[in-house]
Parts: sequence; structure tokens; C-alpha cells
Amino acid sequence: MHPNMSMLSTNLSRSISAENPTGEPGAGGAATEGTGAHPARDLGRGWKVSPSIRLAAGATATLGELPGPGTIRHLWLTTHEQYWRTMVLRVYWDGAADPAIAVPLGDFFCQGWGEFAQVNSVPVAVNPRGGLNSYWEMPYRHGARVTLENLSDDEASVYYQIDYELGPVAEGAGYLHAAWRRSNPLGDRQVHTILDRVSGPGHYVGTYLAWGTNSSGWWGEGELKFYLDGDDEFPTICGTGTEDYFGGAWNFDVPGQGYTAYSTPYLGMPQVLRPDGLYRSQQRFGMYRWHLPDPVRFQEDLRVTVQALGWRSGRRYLPLHDDIASTAWWYQRDPGHAGVATFDRDQLEAL
Repeated sequence: MHPNMSMLSTNLSRSISAENPTGEPGAGGAATEGTGAHPARDLGRGWKVSPSIRLAAGATATLGELPGPGTIRHLWLTTHEQYWRTMVLRVYWDGAADPAIAVPLGDFFCQGWGEFAQVNSVPVAVNPRGGLNSYWEMPYRHGARVTLENLSDDEASVYYQIDYELGPVAEGAGYLHAAWRRSNPLGDRQVHTILDRVSGPGHYVGTYLAWGTNSSGWWGEGELKFYLDGDDEFPTICGTGTEDYFGGAWNFDVPGQGYTAYSTPYLGMPQVLRPDGLYRSQQRFGMYRWHLPDPVRFQEDLRVTVQALGWRSGRRYLPLHDDIASTAWWYQRDPGHAGVATFDRDQLEAL
């Protein structure tokens, strides 16, 4: 239950979609042209004339230009799953030249392998079959811009809605950031860096990993590590294993079932892709953890890494060369970006 459900407010509710691209009051459903014009030809204006946009190959669409101050409360979007790793979602805060959020569309919604997985969590919900929902709180002070880039060779239909409210933003509110990184394959005896030395003050709120194994045997013995406020060789926060960080244990193995998918409000492994005996030769996993009850707070800087470890003979750890793609979410005072902002299709491809 939302803690402020009964509290009245002077804030103003607004929504941007293909049916109201400006979000202006009384401007929804007034289009005379759009992707639904032909089906609505017998009914006319106001009858779902413009429910979606067509995003050309190689093009970038501005989904919304939001005035401020305000807060994005909900983002819903759907497009064919073939585009989940060939589209890039970007969000810019308060006129910053660089996006604070720059993530492949699917990964932002815990769908890093371009195949549907149902997610039942607090900030991200993905529902049959491909309804992508974000409830991340996204405050801004002057204005926000949301864009979607299509890196594929095909035109795509995109349905979307950005629900936001206009009203004051608390002085201490941070800007939401999200950054994507991939190691494919991970180098010899290297760690995968999830977040690389962002500046504070701020707090870390979420991790999603799309993990593809490149060897047989158990793959999740490695530790998650948080290097806070000048930590160098050793971190302040060190987990005990990959499955432990995501709230599981003992290889995610339920006897008789093997790897078992699960999705809870704050953590889960909603996706387990198994070999099919032909071209799908590797196992792949999708895992999330939201640090909403337990944010990782930093004042100066933060770095986050994960190891990839299995087992070899003699009960020795085996450094792995897996395919690891990560998305990190955090809030910080600076509205600019602290990660990779541009991608190419080969870099994103879910091979």
C-alpha cells in the first residue's frame, strides 16, 4: 500500500502517449491521423485514432518532453520482443547534454535476453505478453526528455504512456540514473564492473544481470562487492556469492526441478533459458535485486563489481569467461550521466 494514498495534494496529474504527445490538459484522443486512423474510419475523432507510433530503422523518437518541476511516476511501453535488445531508452534531466538513463530497452525492464519473462516486483512489472512497466520514482526540477532509439533494420510499432505529476520536488531528492555494461566474454581472472566510480552523494538502488554461461558446471560462486567512498583494494560491502546476493541459495536448485525461476517484490531470478539440444547450447539467466528497503549509500564515490566463479578439481575455484550484461540503478545529486551513452547493435545482440 502506498504510504500517501489518502493524502490530498495540489500536484497536477499529466500523461504523455501517442494519443496525447504533449501531455496538455484536455488534449488526449484528439488526433485525426495516426496508426489507428484506418480502423477508426467509421467512428471518427476520439476513437483510438493514434494509439502508437512507428519508429523507423535507425531513428530516435522523443517520447516525451516534460515540463517541470515534476516527477515521473509510471512508464508503460510495449513493442515486439525482437526489439528489446535493439532499442535504447534514454532519459535526460533538467537540460543536461548527456542522458542519466541510457539502457537497452529490455534490460531496463529485466528482459535482457529478448524473450519474455514475467516480473512481479515493486519498481518493475512485466506482464503477459510484453507489457513493460516501470514504477521508479523519477523527480526532476526544470524539465525531462525521454527518447527511444531503434538500432534495428526494421520499422517498429511502439505503444507507450508516461504518467507524471507536476509539483514541487524536495530539495534533497536525487536524480535517477541507470547504466548498462557488458563483458562478453569476461577476461581471464577479471571481474565484471557493474558501476564504475560514480560521484556522490547518492544511493544505489538496483541491479539486473543477464548472465550467459560459457562453460559447464555451477557458475555463480562469485561475490558482489561495493567499494564506497575511497575504497581501493578491498570493498566495504562484500557478499558471499551471486545467488546469495539475489536472495537465493545453493545454486537456485530445487531438487527434481533444477534451476527454479522466482520473482518477489525486491529480488528474483525470473528467467531461466535452458539448452534445447541444438543451437541454444548455453544456459542463460536473468536476475534482479532492488535495494529499496536497504539502499547502499555513498557520500564521495561508488564502484560495484561481480566475480564469475565456478568449481574445478580439488575443490578449487574456477575463474569463468561468461557473458555478463548488467544494469545498475542509483540516485545522485548530479543530473548528468556516468556511464556509456551510445551503443551499436552488435554490442547489444543477445547471442
